[in-house]
Amino acid sequence: MGSFGGMEILIVLMVILLFFGAKRIPELARGIGQGMNEFRKASDQIKQELEQGEKEGLKSDSKTKAKTKTKANTNKESEESKVN
Repeated sequence: MGSFGGMEILIVLMVILLFFGAKRIPELARGIGQGMNEFRKASDQIKQELEQGEKEGLKSDSKTKAKTKTKANTNKESEESKVN
């Protein structure tokens, strides 16, 4: 399938005009615009939630690493005190 040229687009627009009528086309365009707007808002909200979850995950990982390091240091110190 090739790309659409100017003539094909004109024919599609004429068919839409005949099918829906001149009065309904602005309503359809408005509805399509509102739908796209809602979709964009929803996708932005999902992106924000994912970024927040990612940040919280990184914070959780750093806390876990700090706890592990503290436990390792405590274990090392207790082993050294047993040896001495």
